[in-house]
Amino acid sequence: MNRIPAAFLDRDGVLIEDSGYPHRPEHLKLIPGAAAAVRRMKQGGYRTVIVTNQSGVARGLFSEAQMNAFNDLLVARLAQDGAVIDAVYAAPFHPDAVEARYRHPDHPDRKPNPGMLLRAIAEQDLDPPRSFIIGDQKRDLQAGERAGVAGFLFEGGDLDAFVRDVVGL
Repeated sequence: MNRIPAAFLDRDGVLIEDSGYPHRPEHLKLIPGAAAAVRRMKQGGYRTVIVTNQSGVARGLFSEAQMNAFNDLLVARLAQDGAVIDAVYAAPFHPDAVEARYRHPDHPDRKPNPGMLLRAIAEQDLDPPRSFIIGDQKRDLQAGERAGVAGFLFEGGDLDAFVRDVVGL
């Protein structure tokens, strides 16, 4: 089988501004260069996959349906600029969740655990050694490392320039 490399992308702080539990349409503010970066990765032959912790669901700040609608809105917004996201994986879990179904002391999907990446690798036939993750927190890179994926820490600025200069695409 011909496995495909993936560009795993954290959502808040990488693709969109992290305004503190963004979940409403008015919270959707793309990071400069986000759409161009996704286009660049796709043109480089990478499957683009969002992997995002969403403890706001667990904390009762918004529903899982609102989280999914916001993720769909982000994917649609990027698509308007020709930037295709292939899949979105979200972890709505937290040890202090107000609702029992989201409460877990160390859920396998919640980064720094690699569960979301491992599921994507299995479901999308991805090639970890040729893949990478871009995150704005060390836990993103730790999840990548645990899944056998290289990691790049994005600390702000233009995401397309970062992908070009740091990732090397």
